[in-house]
Amino acid sequence: MSNHLKPEISDSLGELKNRPKHIAVIMDGNNRWAKRKRLPGIAGHRAGLSAARSIVEACGRYGIEVLTLFAFSSENWRRPEEEVSALMELFLRALKRETKRLHKNHIRLKVIGDRSAFSPSLQKHIADAEALTAENAKVTLVIAANYGGQWDMLNACQQLAEKVKAGKLQASEISTELVEQHLQTEGLPLPDLCIRTGGVHRISNFMLWQFAYTEFYYTKTLWPDFGPEEFEQALIDFAGRERRFGRTSEQVEAQDQC
Repeated sequence: MSNHLKPEISDSLGELKNRPKHIAVIMDGNNRWAKRKRLPGIAGHRAGLSAARSIVEACGRYGIEVLTLFAFSSENWRRPEEEVSALMELFLRALKRETKRLHKNHIRLKVIGDRSAFSPSLQKHIADAEALTAENAKVTLVIAANYGGQWDMLNACQQLAEKVKAGKLQASEISTELVEQHLQTEGLPLPDLCIRTGGVHRISNFMLWQFAYTEFYYTKTLWPDFGPEEFEQALIDFAGRERRFGRTSEQVEAQDQC
């Protein structure tokens, strides 16, 4: 990174200038981490949960408003039944153990995705955790579970189509803003940065609409090994990028000087 692009970091609080408001993370590599250590796959997912906890805490320190973790995709049901069952049990156990910790640290929990496939017990614990933490404002932790970007967009389109059919909306009135109001991320800022661990360079049907102008950071580090130091490096990398949103560099520079 060139010197003139290197951001300043406060040594005391670690507050990064030009920091993203919303970070999305594709947590890849749990199974490979476990295999390398000759452990069962679920051990990798447990280690991944610990890594997630440390990144949530880092977001609080850096003033990140929203952290979205891609925990379970709509395609992950294709995995072996034993692994899926273990993941559902881990999700339920994490809700039971972590919700009070989140609330104590003023973190709001929001779960996005199709909950209808989850057990009644899991659905209830999700709803209870969201209700308990609803008024917290330090960080919003979004867990994408049984989520797919195509499903999200399709669901939004179906809701809008129903409104048109009912005469509550004209097709010509459908705008970008209106579509976003019907996505699972309604009310949240769009992701500024997406981090993917594990060395894979794809978005795997994650937030397809929301990623229109998102910056991407890829690392070979497997998710259980992704800690606060590398998270900081991702923030440094992001702060050195010029986000033009269709404008020229000269326009961006002129606006920054205003």
